[in-house]
Amino acid sequence: MTIEAKKLDPNFRDEVINAFATENDPSDLYNCLTCGMCTAGCPFNGVHDNADPRKLIRKVMLGMKEEVLNDWFIWACTQCGRCTMQCPMNVDIAGLVRTIRGNFGLRAPGFLQDIVDSQVNTGNQMEVSKEDYLDTLEWMEEETQMEIDDTSLRIPIDEEGADIMFLWDPREIKYYPLDIQSIAMIMHAAGASWTSPSNWWDATHYGLFNGDDQDSATMLKRISEEVQRLKPKYVVVTECGHAMRAQSWGRKVWLDPKTDGNYPVYWLPQMEAYWIQKGIIKVDPSNNPDPVTLHDPCNAVRKEGIEEEPRICLNNACADFREMWPNGKWNICCGGGGGLLSMGSDIQPYRMAKGKLKADQIKETGAKIVASPCHNCFDQLSDINKHYKLGVEIKHIHHLVSNALVFDK
Repeated sequence: MTIEAKKLDPNFRDEVINAFATENDPSDLYNCLTCGMCTAGCPFNGVHDNADPRKLIRKVMLGMKEEVLNDWFIWACTQCGRCTMQCPMNVDIAGLVRTIRGNFGLRAPGFLQDIVDSQVNTGNQMEVSKEDYLDTLEWMEEETQMEIDDTSLRIPIDEEGADIMFLWDPREIKYYPLDIQSIAMIMHAAGASWTSPSNWWDATHYGLFNGDDQDSATMLKRISEEVQRLKPKYVVVTECGHAMRAQSWGRKVWLDPKTDGNYPVYWLPQMEAYWIQKGIIKVDPSNNPDPVTLHDPCNAVRKEGIEEEPRICLNNACADFREMWPNGKWNICCGGGGGLLSMGSDIQPYRMAKGKLKADQIKETGAKIVASPCHNCFDQLSDINKHYKLGVEIKHIHHLVSNALVFDK
């Protein structure tokens, strides 16, 4: 590449740093040594085009604004953060990608922006009406009572002072109501004090992907309002990796952590693991006899550090749990993160090229079930399963835990 000095914008890197939403010092970007460890750490470097993070960060630091804003790496990157794990200076390249996406007039391919607009305008990304939301929860409460023959089971709404304020993924409400049943069974078995808000109940947060901090702050502020209204001890996020990241990390960067962002956030697998370890819920692994492997969602495991709890759940609730390699914080991204699932046909070749690595991992385990505690990963893994003809089932952790539940008579 020929670099023309007259086209360089010396202010560009400062613009990026000033727009950077982070808990850390945004000027850490200056620490880049140009060593290339980020590119060496990216599992997709060489798998498809536009997978070289070192080139992007050097373009930013040199002030190659036009080239950066037209670089397809910005959209091909899943923001998985594995590059930063290899970086000796801990430069946040995923955060850099997010910042560029959201602050320089770019619009994502596909319908990523439409999802953010829907959530801001209607309160949830799938535009589920309040009536449909409440009716669905009431319906599943009745269905679950019949399923376990116990009319004391409840799916509470707007109960002030509960221990848990639970946030859903709109997919669960609109497309996967049996997920509601599965989660409600676990809550009931644990004797949990829980509720969900009737207003702002959507845990998902595509502002994390498109980089719009103004919309992101709006969505997090609404959750904070529900916390202040219902006064729970903590917020629990359903099995969705990016939702957990947004609700946990987001309250620190988009809210005031001393005031409206001052509440604990946990991920559903953390609660499931705690209840299993404490003997609060009992599970019988023989109810899940098929070999099971686990896909670690990047946002919850690598970025939020929730590595052991999913394994506690699966080792107790399944008869044959098998690890992929690499796993945990070193996992390989499924290829659907960073909003790629919502970017349409332009991104499809990138998604399936990335997915080949995950398909090979799954095959190596010999598992028949892949546990995916994330809805975005769930959809990407479903596409990988079809594309590479793996013949596996994709399930959430709560599916396996609820199936293994042993209810006291």
